[in-house]
Amino acid sequence: MNALDICTLKRWNGLCQKLGIAADGETYDELVTAHAQKHRAYHTLDHIAACLRHLDSVSDKVESAEEIEMALWFHDAVYEPFSDSNEEDSAEWAADWLQERGADKPVISRITDHILDTKNHETPENLDGQFMLDIDLSILGTPPDIYDEFERNIRREYKRVPGFIFRKKRKAILEGFLGRDRIYATDHFFEKLETQARVNLGRAISQL
Repeated sequence: MNALDICTLKRWNGLCQKLGIAADGETYDELVTAHAQKHRAYHTLDHIAACLRHLDSVSDKVESAEEIEMALWFHDAVYEPFSDSNEEDSAEWAADWLQERGADKPVISRITDHILDTKNHETPENLDGQFMLDIDLSILGTPPDIYDEFERNIRREYKRVPGFIFRKKRKAILEGFLGRDRIYATDHFFEKLETQARVNLGRAISQL
């Protein structure tokens, strides 16, 4: 099953309807196109599809699956490897579009907060934010072959960075996750992915 089998226009239109806004096929096409940009190797529609699968598995545990889903669609909508404002730019795109479609202000605020939470991966106080972040970080707890492909794809996105610089910065990022008391804030993802995530991170660090 490829990404477009999950990230369908039908699902997108249904999501818009659940949020009380008119369906917008043009923006759907823009999001699909954005995630297909040539400089992306990991931050693609495959990542969104994987996130949606995880969201579907916990939809009964969150307060608003629709708000999380919309945030997932937009959280990497703007992705330039050397930009410090990807999350802010993605959140702005989402907020402007949602406002144009007449979404309620509290809904817009929660969705943009979810997007911004993925910038530094600091644990949000609210449960939906925690699920949003755990879903985004689910790749860390995947089987070794999938995780290793993730690391290779991140390197491809930063192929212009000299190896010694990339290794130093990547090691610092991975050690930051490994040094946390918990990588996953929610019990669901902690129980499901925490152990494998720590194995993956430790192995990746040793190989840098």
